[in-house]
Amino acid sequence: VQLVESGGGLVQPGGSLRLSCAASGFTFSNYAMSWYRQAPGKEREVVAVIVSAGGITQYADSVKGRFIISRDNAKNTVYLQMNSLKPEDTAVYYCKVFIGMVYWGKGTLVTVSS
Repeated sequence: VQLVESGGGLVQPGGSLRLSCAASGFTFSNYAMSWYRQAPGKEREVVAVIVSAGGITQYADSVKGRFIISRDNAKNTVYLQMNSLKPEDTAVYYCKVFIGMVYWGKGTLVTVSS
């Protein structure tokens, strides 16, 4: 199993970013996928989850109405569209899948700052 995140960077408050997580080594369409984040000095927390068929999504209260999780099963990729970014969204963002055990990507850093 391999998960590779991309799309992070520096963005001003109010801006947008789109993160991608390319998956391989398993049948992507069969599994729910999640985005987590870890801010400096804080515990890792769930941001958003999407079920295998993509019809059901869940979000942390802190990102509801601003972030959108989606997936393209043909491309084995899950996305996180982040809008109206705030400084408190600054964190390393990780992709996660559970297949008998938890697999994580290495993360991509998002910095929201003016």
